[in-house]
Amino acid sequence: MAFWKDFIKTELIDIVEWLDNSSDTLVHRFVRHENEIKNGAQLIVRPGQAAVFVDQGQIADIFAPGRYELKTENLPILSTLRGWKYGFDSPFKAEVYFVTTRQITNRKWGTKNPVMMRDADFGPVRLRAFGSYSIKVVEPGKLIAEIVGTDGHFTVDEIADQLRDMVTSRFTDALGEARIPALDLASNYDEIGDRLIARMQPEFSAYGLELTKLLVENISLPEEVEKMLDRRTSMGVLGDLNAYTQFQTANAIEKAAGNPGGGASEGMGMGMGFAMANRMANSLGGAPAGAPAAGPPPLPAHSAYFVAVNGAQTGPHGLDALRQQASAGTLTRESLVWMQGMPAWTPAAQVPELAVLFAASPPPLP
Repeated sequence: MAFWKDFIKTELIDIVEWLDNSSDTLVHRFVRHENEIKNGAQLIVRPGQAAVFVDQGQIADIFAPGRYELKTENLPILSTLRGWKYGFDSPFKAEVYFVTTRQITNRKWGTKNPVMMRDADFGPVRLRAFGSYSIKVVEPGKLIAEIVGTDGHFTVDEIADQLRDMVTSRFTDALGEARIPALDLASNYDEIGDRLIARMQPEFSAYGLELTKLLVENISLPEEVEKMLDRRTSMGVLGDLNAYTQFQTANAIEKAAGNPGGGASEGMGMGMGFAMANRMANSLGGAPAGAPAAGPPPLPAHSAYFVAVNGAQTGPHGLDALRQQASAGTLTRESLVWMQGMPAWTPAAQVPELAVLFAASPPPLP
């Protein structure tokens, strides 16, 4: 009984087809007892497939999607190889490979090691990149002859490493030749991808494949460089450093007013700190041209102080002039002084920059 069932399947029902339920199979060999196919058998090639007949190691006829009756007229190459001039007797032997011709998408690529580049802004830098690509089989016979061979079940993973290394290598070369500044790479991802497709297509064609899409998802700098860029961005967000310093000074004065027990030393230290900040702001660009000066007269190139004499302010006086006044006794330790950036008038002896002027003179007698 089992023999009769096998006979019916072999001799009376002969349909050559492949139902693909996988997502990564590129080539599947049709399994048949001793590769025997009945004369007049039905060949069914579904959309996204191609059927390749191989006779004794030679690529014969290739069928696109459709339904075919396997006869001499439909197998011209195989008929020539076998010498079938007036038809042939059943059965005949041939290997049938079904090849997936739909797109294989979302294949990943990425640099294993950082790519060394010479950047116009940062000098030598190391870049990492990753993305994805899509392929499809356009020449099934060439794929079988060059890659698959006699493998009965060939998946895309078996060639994935080779394709990924190829993409990565060509990407590295194209990125170096493009000489695009690192800060401008993000706006050129599409252009880099299109350039890679054009450059790599001949290499994929040698395997019967087409590189249909290549995406650059990210190109990143080393973490240390990105941190420095974040700091540089933070400085840019501050904008006008002079205005920022004035704002911080006003906040500090308001805070000091709410804390009367802080003492003169706290006010002096705060004043010196904001004076240094103000100098830094001026050295980085200062106020815009034509902007009105805030408070007393503009700060000279050297430290200049106003001195309170008999209830009236005098000055500004440079350090040389104040040194002479200290020697003459007109400037004393208790003399109140002020310069731009200080929150209040302060005794001269409590200003570190002026305290040295009284080091050579003894304090007043009690």
